[in-house]
Amino acid sequence: MMSQEARQMMQQCIRDCEDCHMICMRTVQHCLTMGGDHATPDHIGMMLDCADACRTSADFMLRNSPNHMLMCSLCAQICDQCAMDCEHLANGDPMMQECAAKCRQCMESCRKMSPMMN
Repeated sequence: MMSQEARQMMQQCIRDCEDCHMICMRTVQHCLTMGGDHATPDHIGMMLDCADACRTSADFMLRNSPNHMLMCSLCAQICDQCAMDCEHLANGDPMMQECAAKCRQCMESCRKMSPMMN
């Protein structure tokens, strides 16, 4: 049985994953509109990978999958990569900065859920 603290940590991680999924999906459209380096297949692909990893990680936790720790570990790694990518391209753009921040927040939550990352 999961402790109250562990349940709260999981609920926070689910929220962070859902928030990260949403900002990545919104930022994809923003980047496509901006064009140039923001619209490269590598960058758009990274944000879509991050969004999918976050959604899948949240789903694993919502159904209390015994594999949620593995998924959270992978999600943390992908969020880290996406955050670095968005920071690299941000150049003061508020949406890019918000995406990077949400990715970092999700990365930290997912790391807490995965003992392999601690």
